[in-house]
Amino acid sequence: MPTENKNILNRFYFITGGMFIFASLIAFKLVSIQFVEGDKYRDLAEKNTTKNFTIEANRGNVYADDGSLLATSVPKYDIRFDAVTVSAKNFKEHMVPLSVELGKMFGKRPSYYQNLFRKARANKNRYLPVAQGLGYSDYMKVKSMPLFNKGPYKGGIIVLQRTVREHPLGKIGERLVGNQKRNSPGVYEVGFEGAFDKYLKGKVGKRLKQKIAKGQWKPVYDENEVEPQDGYDIISTINVNIQDIAHHALLKQLEHYEADHGCVIVMEVETGEIKAVANLGRTSEGKYYEKLNYAVGESHEPGSTFKVMAMMVALEDKMIDTATVIDTKQGSKRFYGRNIHDSKNGGFGKISAAKTLEVSSNIGLATIIDENYSKDPQKFIDRLKGWRLHERLGIPIIGEGSPVIPEPGDEIWSRNALPSMAYGYNLQLTPLQTLTFYNAIANDGVMVKPRFISEIRVMNKEVETFNTEVLNEKICSDKTLSEIRDILKNIILRGTGSKLYSEYFSMAGKTGTARTEYAAPDWADNKRYISSFVGYFPAEDPKYSCIVVIHKPSTKKGYYGADVTGPVFKRIAQKIFTDSPLIDTVEDINANDAMLARDYENYYTKIQTRYTRVPDVIGMAGMDAVSLLENSGLKVKLIGNGTVATQSIYKGETFKNGQHITLSLK
Repeated sequence: MPTENKNILNRFYFITGGMFIFASLIAFKLVSIQFVEGDKYRDLAEKNTTKNFTIEANRGNVYADDGSLLATSVPKYDIRFDAVTVSAKNFKEHMVPLSVELGKMFGKRPSYYQNLFRKARANKNRYLPVAQGLGYSDYMKVKSMPLFNKGPYKGGIIVLQRTVREHPLGKIGERLVGNQKRNSPGVYEVGFEGAFDKYLKGKVGKRLKQKIAKGQWKPVYDENEVEPQDGYDIISTINVNIQDIAHHALLKQLEHYEADHGCVIVMEVETGEIKAVANLGRTSEGKYYEKLNYAVGESHEPGSTFKVMAMMVALEDKMIDTATVIDTKQGSKRFYGRNIHDSKNGGFGKISAAKTLEVSSNIGLATIIDENYSKDPQKFIDRLKGWRLHERLGIPIIGEGSPVIPEPGDEIWSRNALPSMAYGYNLQLTPLQTLTFYNAIANDGVMVKPRFISEIRVMNKEVETFNTEVLNEKICSDKTLSEIRDILKNIILRGTGSKLYSEYFSMAGKTGTARTEYAAPDWADNKRYISSFVGYFPAEDPKYSCIVVIHKPSTKKGYYGADVTGPVFKRIAQKIFTDSPLIDTVEDINANDAMLARDYENYYTKIQTRYTRVPDVIGMAGMDAVSLLENSGLKVKLIGNGTVATQSIYKGETFKNGQHITLSLK
C-alpha cells in the first residue's frame, strides 16, 4: 500500500477512534449526571426556581384604657418608575398628563416631573423614585393616574409596600409607648413596645414560592407551609385625657423656666394603674420632646420629698411623736464638721417635729435622725429596706433606674451620711419609686406595684389579665399613717406648699428642692437644682397620686418646688377633676363632686365594655380603617377608593366578634 494511502488510513482511524472516545465520554457524563449526580442537579435546579419566603406577622396594637389607639401598624407605599419597560408610544402619550397630576398632588411644577421622566428614559433608569411613604388613599390616587393606570409592564409603575408603626397621639407619650430602635427595623427596646414585644410581635410564617417569568414569584403548595400568627393587642392603663393634661402642663412649665428636662407620673391610688407618664427634654434649639424615659430610668437625689420617709421611720420606731420639740437653731447647725442650713433666714428656732416637715427644715430632720440613730444607723437603714426602697420595683418597662440606699460599710458611707439622708441627699431614687411610696400613704398604707398593662387581647378575646400586685400589705401603723397624712395636708394649708392651696379643692403632698451637680467647680457661679412635688388628691379620699420633677430650671426665674413643680401638680389635679383651670364657686365644686361620683360609679363598667363598641373611622384612609376594625374583631367590606365617607355600623354601637361592617370610600 502506498505510503500516502497509509497516512490517510491512519488519520481516519485516529479521527474515528477519537470520536468514539469523545462519544463514550459524553455518554459516560450523561449517565453520571442522570444516575449518579442527578439528585444534586435536580436540587440545584429546584433551588433556583423555588424559594421559601418569610411571611411577616402583623404586629399587635397598643391601646389606651378607653380603647383609643396608642400605637398601630399601617401600610405605607413607595412609588418608583421603570422608564425602560414603557413603550415609546405610551411614554409620549401619557408622560405629560402624568406629570400634571403628580404636580397637583405633590405641589410641584409639571415640568419638574417631565424633566425627571425624560432623564430617566434617556439613562435607562428602571428604578426611579417618584413618591415615598404614601398612605393607602394617596397610593390609590397615584396608581390611577395616566400611564401608571396601565400597570407595571405597560405603565412602568413599581409599588413597594412596607409596614410602619404609627402613634395616633403623635409625640405625646412617645417614649412610654416606645418605638423601633434607630437603624434597626423591627427591633423594639423601649416603652410598651420593648417591654411587651413577645406579645406584640407575633410569629413569622413560611411560604414556598416558584419563580416565574420576569422575576415574579407565585405561591406553590407545600405541606410544610407555616401561616404567620399575628401579634396580640395590649390594653394599657394609660388614660388619653390625663396623658394630654400631664404633657401640656409639664411642657408649659419647662418652657417658662427654661429647664433642662422633666417628667410627670399620674397613678391611680387603689389599683396602681399608671394613667400618664410625660417625659420632656430640651434640645439645643430650646424645644422639648420625649427624649428619655426620665420617670422610670433616672435615679437622682430626691431632696426634701425624702423627708417624709425619714420622719415616718422615727415615728414608727417611736423615737419621737409629732409634738416633740426640735431645736432648728437660727438656720445653721454643724454636724460632724459640716454646716447644714435651712432656707429661712434666721431659722425656725424651736418647733414641733410635725412643723419641721411642714416648713421642710433640713436641720430639723437631720437633728431627729442623727440624735436617734447615730449610734445604730443600721436600724434606720433597715426600716427603709423593709419598705423595699433599696430595690427596683421590677416593672416590665426596660431601663428602670436602680435606687441607692447606702449603709455602714459602703464606700459612700460616712458620719455625715445619716444626717444627709434625713433630708434627701447621699441616696438616690427614681421618680416612679418615690411616687410608689407616697401612693402607699394615700392607699391606707398598702403599697401596690405600678401597673402599666391591664389586658392582653387577640381578636377582642382576653388572653391574659394583669391584676393589682401588692408589694407591702402595710407600710406602717395606722397612727403613723394618720399623722403623716395630716402633715401632708398641712403642707398645702400652711407649709411650703401654701401657694397651691384652694378652699374648693383639697390636695396633700410635699415640695422638694435639691441641689444637683453641686460637686462641679462652677456650681457657685451656675447653681443647678432639681425641683419636685409629690402627693395625692383629693386629700380626704385620694383617687390619684402624682409626682412632678423638673431638672435645672433657670435660677433667675425660680427653683423651689412650690414655685416650679407645685403649679404643675395643681394644674393636673384640677384639670383631671374639673376640666377647667380653676374652680370659682361652691356650686361648681358641688356639681363637680356629683359628676365625679357618677364617673367612679361607672368606671369599672366602662372598662368591661370598652372593646365591644365600634370606633369612628370616618375620614380615615381605607386600609387604616380596615386594620383598626379587623383588629377589633369585625369583618370589613370596602366600596370604592380613598378615605372613609360612611360606615354601616355607627360609632359607639356594640358588635359581636366576626360581625360584618361596610365602609364606603371616596
